[in-house]
Amino acid sequence: MKLGLHHGGSVYNEIKPSSLHWIIAMKKPHLTPRQREVVRLSSLGCTNDEIARILGISESTVDNHRDRAMFAMGTNKAPLLARLAIKHRITTLNDRLSNAEKRKSGRKKDGWN
Repeated sequence: MKLGLHHGGSVYNEIKPSSLHWIIAMKKPHLTPRQREVVRLSSLGCTNDEIARILGISESTVDNHRDRAMFAMGTNKAPLLARLAIKHRITTLNDRLSNAEKRKSGRKKDGWN
């Protein structure tokens, strides 16, 4: 089976079904606003407990949002989540926790963020 794909002004006509993971990885994932927040905070090094305190939700809800976001982004590896967050412009290399987020997280001056 051959698929045609139009991306960035080029046409790829002979993508094999085994290459479908590549197509999915190219597509920008659809994430809910809450999933985007969880991915952003996770990529900044926050734990589930800290994210839960910042957003005012339970840790299990944070875990659910992260799992669904990881599925939508095509990964099951947490370290890759941060790279994908930068790639899909959910966060930037210069992004930091805001003062309010630091206060809510209970994080002290630990030199991180």
